[in-house]
Amino acid sequence: MKVLVVGGAGYIGSVITRLLLDKGHKVTVLDNLSLGHRAAVSKPARLIVGDLADTVLLDRLMKEEHPDCVMHFAARSLIPESVERPDIYFENNISRGINLLNAVCRNGIKRFIFSSTASVYGAPEKIPVTEDCPLRPTSPYGYTKKILEELLTAYEQAYGLRYATLRYFNVAGAYNGLGEDHRPETHLIPILLKTALDPNQVFHIYGDDYETRDGTCIRDYLHVYDVARAHLLAMDAPDEHSPVYNLGNGQGFTVKEIFDAVQKVLGRKLKFEVVGRRPGDPPVLVASSELIKKELGWRTSRPDPERMIWDAWEWHKNHPDGYPDLT
Repeated sequence: MKVLVVGGAGYIGSVITRLLLDKGHKVTVLDNLSLGHRAAVSKPARLIVGDLADTVLLDRLMKEEHPDCVMHFAARSLIPESVERPDIYFENNISRGINLLNAVCRNGIKRFIFSSTASVYGAPEKIPVTEDCPLRPTSPYGYTKKILEELLTAYEQAYGLRYATLRYFNVAGAYNGLGEDHRPETHLIPILLKTALDPNQVFHIYGDDYETRDGTCIRDYLHVYDVARAHLLAMDAPDEHSPVYNLGNGQGFTVKEIFDAVQKVLGRKLKFEVVGRRPGDPPVLVASSELIKKELGWRTSRPDPERMIWDAWEWHKNHPDGYPDLT
């Protein structure tokens, strides 16, 4: 198949690009490199540096490549930033997402994979979270993902676009030389590993007064390789319906438990300090992934957080400054 990976120079998109290539697919990556890295795009994938605001480019790319499937990862995803600057999230995640959908449908592309998030659930009323739980996002970031999910149903009804929406929780680990390099970094495990690489760094725990077993937030962590596998399964699934799937480990770990696991893997103590809560952070998010297991046979192959931490640590040791910034 010919696959267009939008945002394929980012963390998850780059791993998916690698797996697609390994399976023999022809891959084109579209990325503006504002958050992604040229060095993360595996060869022989073709990299097009461009933005979803450029509708002329989108139409030309769809006509030239005419992909069998488009995968969309090009979203801003920092919850605190979205609270402070909702305008840039509405512009990037919604307006430019609509540009992509319009170009896909104008050019007769019939298969679309959407990278969504557990943030659409907000603070869920039941744990583990199932796909039929109410969508009540508590941040503009989650709200933008919810809106694009809703728009997909309209595009399906009007243009016959078949899609799969994958809502995932916390992604971690590294795969085949591809790791997590966000600037700034806001994800728990890479922040802890960067703390380990710099003895002057102090790790911040954002709130220890939540109603959880140790007062810190509980999250569901999933290896990036397992996330990538789920996208390939969704792409190859029959066109009988347009599903929504949760992706998660099914287990919840507190911030302090992940902190302790990192110390165990590294064999050293790290400095930490408890600070105030971050706005928009729900206390508990743990997924039920029973639906994708039942329908697509997906399973987590690397469920142990210590394996995720070890894989990520190997990558960070080899890339202490992240990917090289190449023009």
